[in-house]
Amino acid sequence: MDEKANNPMAVLPVNRLMLKMGIPMILSMVMQALYNIVDSYFVSGIADTAQVTGLGEKALTALTLAFPVQMLIVAVGIGTGVGTNALLARSLGQGDREKAGRIAGNTFFLGGILYAAFPLFGLFGVRGYIATQTEDPVVLQMGLEYLQICCVASMGMVSFAVFEKLLQATGRSQLSTIAQISGALVNIIFDPILIYGWLGVPEMGIRGAAWATVLGQIVSALLAFFFHLRYNLEVTIRPADLKPDGRLISGIYQIGVPAIIAQALMSVMTYGLNLILMGMSPNAVTAYGLYYKIQQFILFAAFGLRDAITPIVSFAYGMGSRDRIRAGIRYGMRYTLVIMLAGLIGLELLASPLSSAFALSGYTMQLCTLATRLASLSFLFAGINIAAQGVLQALGCGLRSLVLSLCRQLIFVLPVAWLFARTAAADTLVWLTFLIAEGATALLTAVMLRQVYQTKIDLLH
Repeated sequence: MDEKANNPMAVLPVNRLMLKMGIPMILSMVMQALYNIVDSYFVSGIADTAQVTGLGEKALTALTLAFPVQMLIVAVGIGTGVGTNALLARSLGQGDREKAGRIAGNTFFLGGILYAAFPLFGLFGVRGYIATQTEDPVVLQMGLEYLQICCVASMGMVSFAVFEKLLQATGRSQLSTIAQISGALVNIIFDPILIYGWLGVPEMGIRGAAWATVLGQIVSALLAFFFHLRYNLEVTIRPADLKPDGRLISGIYQIGVPAIIAQALMSVMTYGLNLILMGMSPNAVTAYGLYYKIQQFILFAAFGLRDAITPIVSFAYGMGSRDRIRAGIRYGMRYTLVIMLAGLIGLELLASPLSSAFALSGYTMQLCTLATRLASLSFLFAGINIAAQGVLQALGCGLRSLVLSLCRQLIFVLPVAWLFARTAAADTLVWLTFLIAEGATALLTAVMLRQVYQTKIDLLH
C-alpha cells in the first residue's frame, strides 16, 4: 500500500493543510514570544532600593542587552531544526523512511554537540559581552546574572528547537504547540514566585526571571521529546542512526546554515541597534527592547506560518507536484499577509496601552509608544519577505533566503539607523528604519521568486 495515500502532506488540500499545520505553529511561536515579554513585565516591577532608584527600568535595559545572545542560542537550534525539517519532509515525501530515521538520529547527535558550547560562553564570555553595551554597573551586574543562567542552563532551549522541527516535519505541529504552551505556563507561574519571593521562596530578582525561563524551556523540551517518541511513528531511530553521517549532516546544514545565519542576524541587528540607540540615550534602548518584544507576537506568528510553508512546499517538491508547490506559495503568502495586516492595525490602536503596562518613566513610555506606531508600518512588507524565505528554504535556495535576511536585518537596517540617529529628529526618524529596510527587501523578494518559478517550479510536470 502506498504510504502517501494516507499522508495528509500528500493528499490534504493545501489551503486546509496550511491552516492545520500553520495554526499550531503560530501558537507555538507566539508562546515563544510570550517567554520574552513575560520576563520584561515582571522585572519592570522590581522595587527600588535605598541605593538605586529606577531599578525596574534598569532591569528592563539589562534584559534588552542580554536578548541578542538568547536569540543566537535559539538561532542555532532552530536553524539545525529547519534543515532537519526540510530534509526529513523531503525524504518522507519520497517514501524513504530509513533515510528519515538516519536524519533524525543525526539531529539528536547534533543537539548534544550544540549545547556544549553555550555554557562555556555563559561562564567566560558574558561579562565582556554586556560591558560592550553599557557602563552602568547596576545594568552590567543584572545583565550578567540573567544571561549566565540562560546560557549555562540552555539545554531546554536547544533541545526543544530540534524536537519541535521533528514533529513539524511529520505534520504534528499541534503536539509541539502543546509542549511550547506548557513551558510558557511554567514560566508565567514561576516568574513572580522567583522574582518577588512569593510562597516562602527567597526573593531572587532578575535571577528569578532567568530561572523561570530556563525551567519553562526544559519542560517544553521534555514534552516534545516524549511526543516524538510516542507519535512520530514514521521516524524510527535505531542506535546506528545516532552515528554521525557526514553526508547527512552536510545536507542538514546546506539548508540549516542559511537559516541559522538568518536567525542570528536578529541578534546582530539587535546588538548593533543597542549600540546605536545607546548613543542617543539609555531610554531609547529600553524603548526599543520593549517594542521589539511586543512586535514579536506578530513577527513570530508570521515565522510560525513560514515554518508550515517550508515542509509543505518541500514535501510537494519531493513529490514533484507543481500544483501543490504553487498552492503552498499562494496560500502561504495570503495567510501571512492577513497576519501582518491584523498585527499592524492592532499595534497602531494599542501602542499606548501596551507601553503603559510596564513601569517606565514618562520619556521612555513616549519613546516606546512612538516606536511601536512607526516601526510597525514595516509589517506592510515584512510578511512578503518572511513567507518568501520559507519558500526558498523549501526549494533548496538557501543562499537566496540568506540574502533576503541580510538585507532586511542588516544591510538596510544598521546604516540607515546610524544616519537617522545623528539627525535632530532622531527620536522619530530612527523608528522608520524598519519600514525602509522591509520595503527595499520586498523589491528584491519579487525578483527572486520570479527566478525560482522559472528555474525550478515551471519545469516540473
